[in-house]
Amino acid sequence: MKLLVVGGTVFLGRALVDEALRRGDEVTLFNRGQSGPTPSGVEMVRGDREDEAALRALVAERTWDGVIDTCGFEPRTVRRSVRALTGHAGVYAFVSSFHAYADWPAKGVDETFPRHACAPDAAPDDVPYNALKAGCERAVEEGFPGRALIVNPGIIVGPGENVGRLPWWLETIARGGRVLAPGTPDRAMQLIDARDIARFLLDRLAEGASGRYLTTGVPGNTTMGELLRACVDATGADTELVWADEPFLRDHGVAPWTEVPLWVPDAPEFSGAWTASSAKALAAGLRCRPVAETVADTWRALHDGGYPQPKYLQGEVPVGLDKDKHDAVLAAWDARGAQV
Repeated sequence: MKLLVVGGTVFLGRALVDEALRRGDEVTLFNRGQSGPTPSGVEMVRGDREDEAALRALVAERTWDGVIDTCGFEPRTVRRSVRALTGHAGVYAFVSSFHAYADWPAKGVDETFPRHACAPDAAPDDVPYNALKAGCERAVEEGFPGRALIVNPGIIVGPGENVGRLPWWLETIARGGRVLAPGTPDRAMQLIDARDIARFLLDRLAEGASGRYLTTGVPGNTTMGELLRACVDATGADTELVWADEPFLRDHGVAPWTEVPLWVPDAPEFSGAWTASSAKALAAGLRCRPVAETVADTWRALHDGGYPQPKYLQGEVPVGLDKDKHDAVLAAWDARGAQV
């Protein structure tokens, strides 16, 4: 296939490009060149998707079988890209997220659930942040009717992860000693490797498919305990996991998800966080590797120099407990145990 990838140098975008090149596809990248190194073997077109002149230069005398948009966050910007590419690509594949669905994470969503209300030309300040992906999807569907392929990933992990959730756990556990772990080890999770999404999306593009797919792991494909034990095994560290209950962590000001990555509290408003249905994608050919394999590969990738180092940021919020706070909370947990 001839493919245009908008973005393509960070995490899932990089996984898509690597997989496309492995298959022998002809790949053009369009980005600003600010987020990561350009993989070898691609045509590189520098430009900003908000620049009309750059978009006109991109499409001049070019056509592709498919475009893969990995970095669309604002509907009006995605709409501008879509309009420029109309007539120049067969299928427009857009990487969205679970956040497009109004009921997530309170409910375990599937493709039939309603999306947030958001216009296809919305600006960032027009709607809450979580609604923007829904507007981006509508911009793609409006510009490529019947030829829009939407994937809604859940929580993505794997080599090259740029946010740093799984890398933080690996780096923390690799130091050895006693490490705080949240809640109970049997808390079921639902994770997917970026490389598995890449293979699925490219398979669908090769078939000329359109439509919408939730792309996440099978519910319960790991637990918090299994995940952290896989981190211990991958790093070979002499680490003791200390399981502190959720009320204690909250009482001591520990923030779920950001300070303790991948910790989703056991509460009604999050009851669907790890139970979304991947049935449609699985029936269409999605295959998910074992989470322990992903953990081991991510640990190797952190040290082989093949990817940029994680940001350890979610937006502007730091990811992971700093060591002083971790040690203070752990000491408080130990003191509570000594008083019982």
